[in-house]
Amino acid sequence: MMLKAARAALFAVLPAELLTAVLLVSGVPLPAPLLVVAELAVISVLLLEGVTVCRLFKAGIRAGEDRRTALRGAFRYLVPARVRRLIAFEVLGMASLVLWVARRRDGVPRGAVAVPYSREQSPFLLLILFVTVLETVATEVLLRGLGAPAGLRVVVLVLDLYGTLAVLSVLAAGVTRPHVVSGAELRVRYGTFFDVRVPRRLVASVRISHNYNERGLVSVEGDRLAVAVSSRTNLLVELTEPVTVVRPMGREERVTSVRFFADAPENAFEALREPQRAAGLPQREE
Repeated sequence: MMLKAARAALFAVLPAELLTAVLLVSGVPLPAPLLVVAELAVISVLLLEGVTVCRLFKAGIRAGEDRRTALRGAFRYLVPARVRRLIAFEVLGMASLVLWVARRRDGVPRGAVAVPYSREQSPFLLLILFVTVLETVATEVLLRGLGAPAGLRVVVLVLDLYGTLAVLSVLAAGVTRPHVVSGAELRVRYGTFFDVRVPRRLVASVRISHNYNERGLVSVEGDRLAVAVSSRTNLLVELTEPVTVVRPMGREERVTSVRFFADAPENAFEALREPQRAAGLPQREE
């Protein structure tokens, strides 16, 4: 019961506190009693969250967990899974920017074959980036022309800059987190939003198969997974048995085939079919 109350209070008070902060920074006068009530509400929620975390933490310790595991368990119980995933997307997106600047890639071990897929979507993302930057400049000029308070302009500017950074992080994630073919597995990814590992021993066949009408970025129809770029896939991998995949918002599915897009599908095809030759498994190509 306390856990539900803590979650409800957290998601009710945070937007209200954010709105209050925006109004204050924008120079909007607020009644003193309203500010007092708002701050008391925030303090009460923080205390409730603290008590809830302590109880969950102690319960984990009593169950034999170490301190770090118990603290992470308390966080998982308090924050809904979808919110945790959204936070993870943001954190990994920012990490991708660092990798991009350093010209490094994530999850490509020595001897593995990186299979890029970002070339097809880069022009569209660059167009969005241009529009976002243009909007940021235009909004700032407009607000100055209307005589908007400096505080309001700062808030809007920060939000616009964050939007620009978000687009850059998606672009960077696509470049720094390619598909990977290694001796042990096929790893199919879409930026920070999707990641599935398929053991090589489960790969029954691989073929180049172009599809220009995929629905969504990550979709599952029956037992068939598609990870598309610009509604396109060009590689089809059939499996000998199902594997579990986790969709971007946490839903699990069991699939026996994987369709995905690669900038150079021939390279991925060649890298994937070598173990098939050694094992005598069927190979097909269109």
